[in-house]
Amino acid sequence: MDREVAEYYRGRRVLVTGGTGMIGVPLVEMLLAAGAKVRIASLDDASRAPANATFVRADLREFGQCLDVCRDIDAVFHLAGVKGSPKMAAERPASFLVPTVMFSFAMMEAARQRRVERFLFTSTVGVYAPAEVLREDDVWKTFPSPNDRFAGWAKRVCELQAEAYRIEYGWDGISIVRPANVYGPGDNFDPASAMVIPSLIRRAVDGENPLVVWGDGSAVRDFIHARDVARGMLLVVAKGVSEPVNLGSGQGTTIREVVEVIAAAAPSRPKIVWDTSKPTGDRKRLLDVARARSHGFEISIPIEEGIRSTLAWYIENGGAAGRRYNAFTDATLARSV
Repeated sequence: MDREVAEYYRGRRVLVTGGTGMIGVPLVEMLLAAGAKVRIASLDDASRAPANATFVRADLREFGQCLDVCRDIDAVFHLAGVKGSPKMAAERPASFLVPTVMFSFAMMEAARQRRVERFLFTSTVGVYAPAEVLREDDVWKTFPSPNDRFAGWAKRVCELQAEAYRIEYGWDGISIVRPANVYGPGDNFDPASAMVIPSLIRRAVDGENPLVVWGDGSAVRDFIHARDVARGMLLVVAKGVSEPVNLGSGQGTTIREVVEVIAAAAPSRPKIVWDTSKPTGDRKRLLDVARARSHGFEISIPIEEGIRSTLAWYIENGGAAGRRYNAFTDATLARSV
């Protein structure tokens, strides 16, 4: 972490919602290393929380609990969210939309009422319409992709909440980041709801051979390691950046390249079979990261290194991956009405 950025956090009281998650854990570790006093609010098992941080089990859909965790806090990093595959977004849209809006609105309002100095809202690449290059200022010219419409609109309306607070209350301490396709240790490896990298890692490590992959592998995506996302978040909050910032590599990686790295690193070295009867998805989706670079952000973990280290983590910690809170299987969120 940059010395100037680290100095901002020294002695500050920081709340990280979702601080036991894939991005939350490295973020908390970096904050602790900088000398911050860190409180975590999460529904995960407490064993996932980094040592030396205060863990609070909290359901942030409840406004009173949001007020409680925001007490005596200088800065909030709101990372709590619902993450799942496009299949889950299509089949379980309420499980994306409703909790996301509930706990995001409640957390930002609680932070405002507690007079928190700075607030980080974690948005998503899903706010964008399909395009080869995704630029921050283009969001409100279009609609989210039909594949992302529930999660995308949930995040968009929470971005509007931040704008509303700037207009009505003059609170300009809210930062918004839109990460690309994030991966890393601590990800969701549940085959029913995982994204492409963790899903492929689990299948390869569990011995699937041949490894059957949809499409032809030509689709290009922007991937970023969770530690780099955490670094970007720390940077924009420390600098008080109030305009939305894309956090990505800005570099295209084909799905074929991803699969080949995973297959080569897996113990079984599976054969890869491409099922071209299945859809490939959008041809290319990259984030424009010029704004992030203007604030001094660059990724530090190349995709090949990041995939190999994530796969190694899963081999060593596969059991721990199952102690992750899952919004699609937990009865409090998944029950029918």
